[in-house]
Amino acid sequence: MKQFFKSFGPLIAIGAVYLWSMGAIAAYRAKETPPDAVVLRIGHWQLEAGVRDALNIMAEKYRELHPNVHIVQDAIPEMVYGQWTTTQLMGGTAPDLLQIGLGVLPRHLWLQYYNRYCHSLTRYANEPNPYNEGTELEGVLLRNTIKDGMRWTYIEEMQEYMAIPLSQFGVRVFYNRDLLRRLTGLETPPTTFREFIDVCETIRAKTNDRGEPYTAIAASRYHTFMWEFYLVDALTYPALRLGDFNRDGLLGVDESYVAFRAGLLGLDFPAYRARFQALRELTRQYQTGFTGLTRDEAVFQFIQQNAVFMGTGTWDARSLQEQADGNFEIGVMDFPRPAPDDPDYGEFIEGPLFEQPYVGFAFAITRTSEHFDVALDFLRFLAGQEQNEELNRIIGWIPSVKGTELDPMLEAFEPHLEGVIKSFNPDLGGQTWVKWMQMKSLYDIGQIDYDALSAEYSPYYLDQGYKDFMDQQRDWHRGMHISEEMLAGLRSQALAGEGPEARSAWIKYRSLSAQRQFFPDIQRARQLRLIEDGPGEDTLGPYDYSPEVLEKVRARLTPEDSAP
Repeated sequence: MKQFFKSFGPLIAIGAVYLWSMGAIAAYRAKETPPDAVVLRIGHWQLEAGVRDALNIMAEKYRELHPNVHIVQDAIPEMVYGQWTTTQLMGGTAPDLLQIGLGVLPRHLWLQYYNRYCHSLTRYANEPNPYNEGTELEGVLLRNTIKDGMRWTYIEEMQEYMAIPLSQFGVRVFYNRDLLRRLTGLETPPTTFREFIDVCETIRAKTNDRGEPYTAIAASRYHTFMWEFYLVDALTYPALRLGDFNRDGLLGVDESYVAFRAGLLGLDFPAYRARFQALRELTRQYQTGFTGLTRDEAVFQFIQQNAVFMGTGTWDARSLQEQADGNFEIGVMDFPRPAPDDPDYGEFIEGPLFEQPYVGFAFAITRTSEHFDVALDFLRFLAGQEQNEELNRIIGWIPSVKGTELDPMLEAFEPHLEGVIKSFNPDLGGQTWVKWMQMKSLYDIGQIDYDALSAEYSPYYLDQGYKDFMDQQRDWHRGMHISEEMLAGLRSQALAGEGPEARSAWIKYRSLSAQRQFFPDIQRARQLRLIEDGPGEDTLGPYDYSPEVLEKVRARLTPEDSAP
């Protein structure tokens, strides 16, 4: 027996402590909520100042309307939220409401989780929000009350709305006004990329009282994406003309792969090379070892006044203000893009980056929820105009709902609605995504140059990418039945209707049939043909025309048409 306790005693002790903790948690929750209460769990990763308090306040307001409903938050650190979400969903223990977002898990994983573990909210997105009664949004469809029309939470592969977003976000560069003035003598920050890099070099040449050099940009693996997307990705816009096969003004990951396979694009494309050259200039201004640092470590660097600039979003605005209060003054600036006359990048800059309103802090309802109707009602409550404004006012964020007011501090984050878009999508998910992240990390820390990155990744992308591309096509086909069901319903309405109502239904039916079934199939057939045929001398981009076609166009023009 002594030997038994010696061998298994520690395991027994751990098990006993675990069972005791589970019992203590259950007893605590039972004390906090009546036995017949409806308990909703809401899982999220927002540990910023004010978020949990705001949700608790809104939960209490909801209880005034529904006394039997109690809201319990599962606030999980962002760095482990992806793993936590995966284990909760697979284990059948996920919260009723689950925050979704690309920052914690890649898109292809979220797509699988939506399919398997979350309810579709399409029906409810196309109904008015009852919590908007008495406001200017009364009677308006829920999706039309959201600033982006719930575009971000519409999953194209499933053709479903899968979540309801509660906040709008923007990204800008925060800077230490006092430190900028002291180290550079500037009262205002630089506005162009070249000036910005020169200022960063000046900052890095200065040392503090301990003889340690200052860092120009506080960064981590979390922050680097923002600098890339909002600054250097604008250089890639010229690639759109070679890969936008459906001419929708966007270069999708599938179109990018097809353009690579057809020989129209490659990592040797001059705009792509310029993007990585600008990125290398930026990464030199980050602190040493930034790829191994967490978000909090970069924030600490900035708050301790060891760095002048930090690119981040509205979700950090309130926290940074509170931490800097009494120590230094925080300013907000736009990302300094290259000027048109920049010797290295000017030829690729055709305008500022277009910023589609990013509406996030979105929640899906999990299939394991035993209280779907209550979870949906609470989401609608938070998305009501008055409640949404109050929720975001407490947090210090921008409301997601139209007609709401925002904190004056956040006006600098209003998106740029005119400009160019990112046209660089070098992975398709799956194994190509893994390989790209490995190679990109090596480039970021200077272990390989761009030629080495291109030489190793390009053949892998062309070969392995075909499997990932076909997986993507299968995901799209799995959602086709949804379109067919919708079209069958529209066809029934058209057949049953009479007069103008029937004509309107037939027009809608024909239009959606073309958009949802015919054109996508034609487009995908063309993509497969380009992939299988490979590069050819007569391969043209979507905005290119052969000499024969141009001659025919000229022949059809009247003298008035061709006049300058």
